[in-house]
Amino acid sequence: MKQRLTKLREALANLGADALITEKAENRFYLSGFTGSTGWVIVTGTEAFLVTDFRYVEQAQEQAPDYTIVNNERKALEAIAKLLADKGVKRLAFESSVSFGTHQDWNRAFENVELIATSGLVEKIRMFKDEAEMVIIHEAVRIAEAAFEHIQGYIRPGVRETDVALELEYFMRKQGASGSAFDMIVASGVRGALPHGRASEKIIEAGEMVTLDFGAAYKGYNSDITRTLAVGEPNAKMKEIYDIVLRAQLAGVQALKPGVTAKAADAATRDIITAAGYGDAYGHSAGHGLGIEVHELPGLSTVSTFVLEPGMLVTMEPGIYVSGLGGVRIEDDVLITADGHENLNKSTKELLILPV
Repeated sequence: MKQRLTKLREALANLGADALITEKAENRFYLSGFTGSTGWVIVTGTEAFLVTDFRYVEQAQEQAPDYTIVNNERKALEAIAKLLADKGVKRLAFESSVSFGTHQDWNRAFENVELIATSGLVEKIRMFKDEAEMVIIHEAVRIAEAAFEHIQGYIRPGVRETDVALELEYFMRKQGASGSAFDMIVASGVRGALPHGRASEKIIEAGEMVTLDFGAAYKGYNSDITRTLAVGEPNAKMKEIYDIVLRAQLAGVQALKPGVTAKAADAATRDIITAAGYGDAYGHSAGHGLGIEVHELPGLSTVSTFVLEPGMLVTMEPGIYVSGLGGVRIEDDVLITADGHENLNKSTKELLILPV
């Protein structure tokens, strides 16, 4: 935590701000380790405070040992205002994602304090994963990989998509996950053409492809894996699409290394899919950052301005989606390293054809 606070203080100094206030759950957890649902982290040039209420004081003291814990006694605005005044904070950085109402309340309550809107201040620090984070993320990936192996013996004709989703989550929880990282995608047959086709009541049928996009939530971090498999022999067109997506995904992973622009990494997949005649059927970005949030910085897209650096963790997930036919997506979680990349996923990406 101390290293994270040091980086934040450097960013605040560059802004000319005396302190940062954040109540965003993900940033609060990243900076302090606190997992309660209510609290405000305030970091000055020399001190760090966590303002919360009676319900969480003991928890905060245990989870955030580097912080001074302030019991707001059910008067949060007053407690924060007093803290800012006592510490001489005149220029307070805040996240522009806060509500308009919150901003108005702060303007009224924080006397003689200039509020400085920021965007991505903490998120840009979060892009770079440290060793402790990667230990947790590796386990989140392992759980998801084990779930994918398990579900291959469960999927068969006659099973509902929702039952597949429930089985995946149950298995991941038994493996130690706190739950699913997000509302998982189970899209079979023509529903595979929906890039975000959440699990439905549809019955899986023989000859269909099934796209599984899911991840494990584990100790505050997430994994995110996508595999598309066939239940019995698929048609020739879907096999062709699978082969194109696989080539694009492998090329995309290979492109991930320090110094490569996020835009170029996206292009490594997009060029292959476009050359095969499916450019219009690939309408999303090639990938995104992954960690405390499932979607975080940096994005891999046609408009991204990021340059890849060691410590960044991204997904690589090209896909093709054809209305009335189906779709294919393949996704891995990839860490950028000093000499290239480490693909955290080991599950096969060759087309699996399950027996019927």
